[in-house]
Amino acid sequence: MSNFLVTGSNGQLGSELKKLSSNYEYNFIFTCKDELDITNKIDLAKFIEKNNIDIIINCAAYTAVDKAENEKKLADDINHIAVKNLAQIAKDKNIKLVHVSTDYVFAGKHYKSYKENDTTNPQSIYGKTKLDGENAMMDINPLNSIIIRTSWIYSSYGNNFVKTMLRLGKRKKELDVVCDQVGTPTYAKDLARVIFDILPKIQNKQVEIYNYSNEGVLSWFDFAKEIMKMAKLDCKINSIETQDYSTTVARPHFSLLNKSKIKKEFDIIIPYWKDSLDKCLKELGERK
Repeated sequence: MSNFLVTGSNGQLGSELKKLSSNYEYNFIFTCKDELDITNKIDLAKFIEKNNIDIIINCAAYTAVDKAENEKKLADDINHIAVKNLAQIAKDKNIKLVHVSTDYVFAGKHYKSYKENDTTNPQSIYGKTKLDGENAMMDINPLNSIIIRTSWIYSSYGNNFVKTMLRLGKRKKELDVVCDQVGTPTYAKDLARVIFDILPKIQNKQVEIYNYSNEGVLSWFDFAKEIMKMAKLDCKINSIETQDYSTTVARPHFSLLNKSKIKKEFDIIIPYWKDSLDKCLKELGERK
C-alpha cells in the first residue's frame, strides 16, 4: 500500500481530501504547518524518508493576496521555496508529486480561456510567488508529477467567498460585489475527487500542467446572486466595478481556465458550477 502525504491538510482542499480519503486504498498522512515545515528542506526530507512516502499532494499555500504585498518573504517561502524543496526530494526519491497552483499566474487581461501553455504574467506578489513555485518544479522535473492550476476555490471548510456571502447575506440588506472579474469557481470537493481519480493514470517524464475549475463562466456578482437565490436570503446584490472596490492589489479581470487538456487526457467529466454550489450549500445546511 502506498504511503500518501497531504500538506496543507487544514485548508479547503486538504480538508476535502481528508474527508474523501477513506474511500481510497492508501496509507494517509495529513500534515499542517505546525506539524511539518515544508520550507525546511532538511526536516522535510527526514519526515518523508522516515514515513517512506510514495505520493505527495501539496495543498499548502500562502493565499492572502493583499497581505502578500507586505509579507513577500513569507509568501515566497511557502509558495516557492517549499515547492522547490518538495520537487527536489520527489525527484531524488522517485516520489509522485501533485502541486496545486492558481489562475493568478496569468494577467487576466484578455477575453479567451487560458490554456496551460499560454504566457504567464502575474500582477501580484501572490501570483509571482506561485509562478516561481511552478517554475522551480518544472526546472527540477520530478518524474510522474503534475501541477494543477485552479481558481475561485470554495468548500464547506475554511473561509471562502460562499461562506462570507452567506454570513453577510443574513446580516445585511444589500452588498456590493464586483461584476468585471470573470472566471469560474471551483468546489474543492470536486477537485479533491479528481486528484484521487487521476493519480493512478499519471505517467509522464516531464512535469505537466493541467487546468481545473468547474464548468461555466460568470462574475463574482453572478456568483453572489446565485448564492443568495439558492439560500433564499433577502439581500440585494449590487454590481460594482473593480475600480470601486477597496483593494490595492491587481486581480485578473478574466481568468477563465480552459479544461480541455485534463478532460481529454484523463477522461473526466467536470460538474457545472451551479450544480456544485447546490451540493456545497446542502452540505452546509443552507440550501433552501
